[in-house]
Amino acid sequence: RMFRAVGSDLRRRSFFFQAAPAAPVKAQFKVCVSGGAGGIGQPLSMLMSMNESVSVVSIQDVTVSAVPPAGVAADIGHLEFPSRVTGYATDLSRPPVDQLEECLTGCHLVLVPAGMPRKPGMTRDELFGVNANIAKGIVEACAKYCPDAVLGLIVNPVNSVVPAMAELYKKKGLNPMNIVGVTSLDIVRANKFVSEITGKHPSEIDVPVVGGHAGITIMPIFSQDPIAATIAADKIPALDKRTQDGGTEVVEAKAGKGSATLSMAYAGSKFGNAVLKGLAGTPTTQCAYVASTVTDLPYFSSKVTFGLKGVEKVHELGPMNDYEKGRLAEASAQLKGEIDKGLEYAAAN
Repeated sequence: RMFRAVGSDLRRRSFFFQAAPAAPVKAQFKVCVSGGAGGIGQPLSMLMSMNESVSVVSIQDVTVSAVPPAGVAADIGHLEFPSRVTGYATDLSRPPVDQLEECLTGCHLVLVPAGMPRKPGMTRDELFGVNANIAKGIVEACAKYCPDAVLGLIVNPVNSVVPAMAELYKKKGLNPMNIVGVTSLDIVRANKFVSEITGKHPSEIDVPVVGGHAGITIMPIFSQDPIAATIAADKIPALDKRTQDGGTEVVEAKAGKGSATLSMAYAGSKFGNAVLKGLAGTPTTQCAYVASTVTDLPYFSSKVTFGLKGVEKVHELGPMNDYEKGRLAEASAQLKGEIDKGLEYAAAN
């Protein structure tokens, strides 16, 4: 009974399925999950295969991954959905661009939860150096084999990796707006935490979260959601901080033995499904981190509308109260340095 209820609920929620279509949804999109055999990648691959507009899912990961991508693909491939699922293992001794032609050719969407988690004693600069190189290998392969695809980057630190990769796309004469930082988990957390305080269903809540995707750069605009706006002003700073520190909350609850993998996969699929709805002809708006002119910074997260060619419109931030204006200044100051780091990487590479 429980599984029937879960399945029914998934079908009701618009970001997973279209509501009761008169005819089956056309399976037309190819999606790749790079890092698809990892803690985020496996559930993310499964959730994308459950989108009935997806015809092919490519699951790519390295040959040294704990679970072979082909094994993940075989497992997911047994689900009752139209998608054909295939695994691709890449050898670390060779550039990804030399190995991913079949995997990436024809892709409409590439989700990239690849990269190394931050290890004890590792600085953010060291993490960026490692993960920027990992992202660069995948992005260069996408530039060759699926240059028009939307690339959703879930590679930390997103605030620096996205500018670096977007600038590399510019160098290649490609559209930098195809490089998108996935910040959906910040919105998911803000919505859920508001739901817990107000007693309203999370599906009724849509808090915009702008700025970046780490620490104080994560800036929820609670005043713009009618339900969140009913929360007493003196409770907002703690709610704001909890949204910023959601990842730490999970790491501590897992006693250092894991991070936010399942909620990130859910949020990543929410982002991916929004992109695919846009590509299918239904413009869909979500917050995401992209090249932007809505502030003085060249990259910023705000509401973005996805359409037939990917990013169609980057929206203004909208009205804010005094507390939020102060937070915006704080978030922007921190974000500037993290963007600069990405721009420096692109200039050197």
